Amino acid sequence: MHLTRCEIDPAQRGARRLLGSPQAMHAAVLGGFDHLDDAAKQDGRLLWRVDQGPAVTWLYVVSGAEPRLDGLLEQAGTPGTQQTRPYGRVLERLEAGQRWAFRLRGNPVYSAANPDGGRGRRVAYAGVAGQTEWLLKKAEGTGVWLGKEDEPDFAVTRRGVAQFGRRSDGTQRQVTLAWAQFDGVLEVRDPELLRDAMTGGVGRAKGYGCGLLTLAPVP
Repeated sequence: MHLTRCEIDPAQRGARRLLGSPQAMHAAVLGGFDHLDDAAKQDGRLLWRVDQGPAVTWLYVVSGAEPRLDGLLEQAGTPGTQQTRPYGRVLERLEAGQRWAFRLRGNPVYSAANPDGGRGRRVAYAGVAGQTEWLLKKAEGTGVWLGKEDEPDFAVTRRGVAQFGRRSDGTQRQVTLAWAQFDGVLEVRDPELLRDAMTGGVGRAKGYGCGLLTLAPVP
């Protein structure tokens, strides 16, 4: 697995187009693997996330194969800023009891009951309290401890709703995607589950920039 980071330039017209549509950004990231054969492209799940800060906007990508994002950077970023490192170095270091700072951009949704008894409809949590509850419920399956329910070790630091068009079966439809960015500190409980989460993603909407969990040393 590989972890890639490159700088997006929001001042560019191409960047504004990609930042405004997770569908378009996903397609641009996929273009970074066009140099590979089909077997290599399918080597592990592709995850990506955009971190928009006050000074710099970063695109992070976790993938089985190493991407070539020159084309994306030419139209929407700063050429020469791609940095790719083996992700295994981080994954192999994980041990129970460790504490890490983390960031996750998630798609907090729940399945609403269907009165007809069929499959429930996915509904987004509207408030910070519901989004916080969503991540706390994900903690055990992710192999981490995120604090007590009434005193979590993280916060919702950004949230928003993206609306964009998606073509499916020849039909254009509007997609509405609610997202929340979580920042905090986690404690590793099950390293293997955490490795699976970091390479396979957390929650839904992984193709739209959600699900990528990254770690950093606790300040």
